[in-house]
Amino acid sequence: MTEIRTPLRRRPAQRRSAERVQRMLDACAGILDEDGYDGLTTTKIAQRADVAIGSVYQFFPDKRAVAQALALRNFEQFGDRVAERLAAGAFADWSDSVGAIIEVFVDMHRTVPGFRVLRFGDVADTNLLDAAADNNSVVAEGLRELVVRTFALADTPALARALAVAVEAGDAILKMAFRRNPDGDPAIIAEAERLIHGYLADHIVEA
Repeated sequence: MTEIRTPLRRRPAQRRSAERVQRMLDACAGILDEDGYDGLTTTKIAQRADVAIGSVYQFFPDKRAVAQALALRNFEQFGDRVAERLAAGAFADWSDSVGAIIEVFVDMHRTVPGFRVLRFGDVADTNLLDAAADNNSVVAEGLRELVVRTFALADTPALARALAVAVEAGDAILKMAFRRNPDGDPAIIAEAERLIHGYLADHIVEA
């Protein structure tokens, strides 16, 4: 999916440093689940990751930057999982991928630490993934690249616009599903798939 610049002050040069950064992100995820974004602090991150506070500031200027790095990790993991599902080739046509993409998102919401609070960053900043575009636009662009490549679709402005609308609609409906049930209301999730599939069916044309 779309490559985005890292929020790290500097990239870890050694494996040990890279592992320390990942521990900080894991700590951030755990704190988000327990205390929410408002309860997140760099001190808590350092304590939970078992690193000195100076180590946190060596890589991140503040808690927002840590959350940004975690949101980017979520985005990359989402893209990798979707790409893996699409590459499996178990779809009769493009429309089957709508349900698969939603399933990936729902599974991450249920199983990935911190994802249910942070997702792709809106709780901290609607432009957390990329300063030049809102988070949903970044997700839509990444999905456009994957779908066009996998299903040989015509890559047109109309397609980009349709996917942007679909992501916005899906985001709103899935938020509703998880407000009603911490694990996601199955009936609402099914409605999200039905609505998005029906909408995109009128816009996506195979090349």
